Amino acid sequence: MYRHAPTRGSLAAGRWISCSPVPPPDLRRARRATKGETTLVQIFVRDNNVDQALKALKKKMQREGSFREMKRHVHYEKPSEKRARQQAEAIRRARKLARKRMQREGLLPAPKGRKGR
Repeated sequence: MYRHAPTRGSLAAGRWISCSPVPPPDLRRARRATKGETTLVQIFVRDNNVDQALKALKKKMQREGSFREMKRHVHYEKPSEKRARQQAEAIRRARKLARKRMQREGLLPAPKGRKGR
């Protein structure tokens, strides 16, 4: 059975890493996510391999945008700046979606593969 991490992002007897002080899902009651509530990241440490677990944690947080969110909260963002940023992000997403759609339909060439992969 897994133990509960006593502090945010720490190890509990080399068993699991969590970004929150909540026990694993099997030890707490299931809750539905309400508006504004996010799912917490949880990484399991296998064979006391902490380096691999930290790498997986960083990868998940990067994918979820947690690092970008933390960096954005370092300084106050005015409401007008927030609106401008959100509009720019929406335009970027729409352009990316349109580009992907055109590539699927054959109107644009497929993207070049990355070197080293």
